[in-house]
Amino acid sequence: MIRFVGFSLRRAFQGLWRNRVMTIAAVVTMVLMLILLSSLLIVVSGMEAGLTYIESKVEIRAELAEGLTQDRVDQLERQVGAIPEVSSVTYISKEQALEEFRQQRIQAGEDDLTQYVGFNPFPAQLSIRLVDPKQFSDVVAALNAAPGVVTGIIQQQSNVDRLISVTGVLRVVGLAILGLVGLTVLLIIVNTIRMALMSRSDEIEIMRLVGASDAFIRWPFIFEGVLVGLIGAGVTLALLLAASAPISQLATAIAGQVPVGFSETLSAQITGLVLAAGIGLGGIGAWLSVRTYLRR
Repeated sequence: MIRFVGFSLRRAFQGLWRNRVMTIAAVVTMVLMLILLSSLLIVVSGMEAGLTYIESKVEIRAELAEGLTQDRVDQLERQVGAIPEVSSVTYISKEQALEEFRQQRIQAGEDDLTQYVGFNPFPAQLSIRLVDPKQFSDVVAALNAAPGVVTGIIQQQSNVDRLISVTGVLRVVGLAILGLVGLTVLLIIVNTIRMALMSRSDEIEIMRLVGASDAFIRWPFIFEGVLVGLIGAGVTLALLLAASAPISQLATAIAGQVPVGFSETLSAQITGLVLAAGIGLGGIGAWLSVRTYLRR
């Protein structure tokens, strides 16, 4: 078995060298496809990380009417906190709301407009965090059922919904593009192996006449396809490794505090996916080509 594998690998390397122009074309196309695949995974993972981060920050703000007694505020806080979808309820006084606004303006590098106002325009609020940001209808209904207590409701769910829509569209479009490029890679590998088969047709016929099995003939060509995929995957991973630091810096610059970039988990996912896709496409393309040839 070991001798057969060694023989098949030697024949595979010889075949790649004989058809080096087609081999280079197949490897380059494979690298382009794998880079597209890795880019899609990086972008979608980044957007999902951003979505998770934004969801963790999503809250419902209930603006309270002026002049409410503390007992009435506490009653509403207990009522909202009893809803299963609510993880926490925090009371924010008028002064705290004003200070929050000022800090946001400072962080954004904008002027503090409240210095031109002679009074505090912000009402007291309840900050409501949810277990699942998508399950907000019961909380909104409970707040709407308190007329005269809650004067306004501020929701951030629209931001989450937009990001979910963008992520979904990007995933579908990316998969469609990858499907087309993957099909192109598969056809190029099939053609590369077919040319190798045609160039060795006399040799294959002699092997068949002396009793060589189809498996004995098939495996060196399948190894050729696997080697094309393995070389393409290796080149792709080397390029990604070289670009990992700039990509992480760019992602940090774009996303700010959102935790995106090359984490250990993402790096392992990319490595496994690139290797599996490269070796899988190479092996399948070669198997299809040899199978069709031997059937003739």
